[in-house]
Amino acid sequence: MRSKWSLLALLVCIGALNYADRTAVASLFPLLRTGLGLTDVGMALTGSLFLWSYAAASPFAGRIADRYDRRKLVLGSLVAWSAVTGLSGLVTEAWQLQGLRLLLGLAECLYLPAAIALLAEFHGPDTRGTAMGTHSAGLGLGMVLGGTIAGMLGEAYGWRPAFLLLGGSGLTLAVIAYFILPRAHGVAASRQQEESAFDAVREIFGVTLYRVILTEAALVAIGTWIFANWLPLYFTEVHGLTLAAAGFSGTAALKAGNTLGASLGGMFSDRFAGADTSKRLLLHGTCYLIAAPLLLVFAVKAPLGAVGLAIFLHGLIRSSGGANEMPVICDVLPPHRRSTAIGIMNATNTFTGGVAILASGFLKSNFDLSAVFAANTIIVIFAGLVCLWGRRVQLHSAAMAAKA
Repeated sequence: MRSKWSLLALLVCIGALNYADRTAVASLFPLLRTGLGLTDVGMALTGSLFLWSYAAASPFAGRIADRYDRRKLVLGSLVAWSAVTGLSGLVTEAWQLQGLRLLLGLAECLYLPAAIALLAEFHGPDTRGTAMGTHSAGLGLGMVLGGTIAGMLGEAYGWRPAFLLLGGSGLTLAVIAYFILPRAHGVAASRQQEESAFDAVREIFGVTLYRVILTEAALVAIGTWIFANWLPLYFTEVHGLTLAAAGFSGTAALKAGNTLGASLGGMFSDRFAGADTSKRLLLHGTCYLIAAPLLLVFAVKAPLGAVGLAIFLHGLIRSSGGANEMPVICDVLPPHRRSTAIGIMNATNTFTGGVAILASGFLKSNFDLSAVFAANTIIVIFAGLVCLWGRRVQLHSAAMAAKA
């Protein structure tokens, strides 16, 4: 279990569970609204508290992952978030669930910075896009499975078994991973360097392309988390689907496209761009611009089939571009800065997403969710333009360096 592909397979499983645990609650909102008395704003707050605690702790999680054993951090995060998820099935009051969602954010934020950096250590530029795209596909698969399984269990047995099953599955996976997860091998010397966190952050933000990726990722996170939080409820309220069907439709349509797009996009990026970061940015921005108009399907109140197809195609095309995100970061930053950079990006994305979820909870009380979803067209277009601007800046810098 020491090869780079075996490592990828294991992290895909762990990453899938990471996203299943964080998003399954959305499929259970109708039951939680009745069982715990959650209002629309209370449901939004349940999602936002997770994202805000995740955001607050992510920069520290990234810094820790650049200085300590990433293997132990992956395992510790898995155990912690699984325990919190299991405990969520035992709550009796809304504030208890919201408190545990806050703890879930603290537990889960350690995973991605450590896992992505591990992948970057074992996969060079020739396979980095494929590996990270496949891992991203695993995250999307986790959202689909989490929403679907939670919806099915909720409909048949109530909302508690869904949390208990997910928590138990994570603890079981942690035992397996303990014996087969390899240790990092590439940055030990760099981690021994004593320096301030300020120096690390200053170096990271000094890289223009990192700022470009940070900006576009924060923009896309607005739509990502609005859809993740509200799409199952939209299918229940607008199209009259059952909990199980809404949980599946609210995740599968979006994440099936995301999963396929991330996998294919990563492989295509490795073959088309390789170590050429400007080509990765070209793919990134172009895919966003093509995908954005598909969200206008919500503005015309289209039938269920058309909505599902548009969501699938949007996820497929946008994620094909988004598969370049992590490879670009790892291409332009040294190994001992990658986890910190990813932690900062996670913080930005989840804070932005938390604000977006809460704002959309207020908007939902006065406007149709369809209008909220359709408005994301503008945001995705802007994110695509940011990527293309970053490519132009990079090409200009390369040309100036060549003349010098």
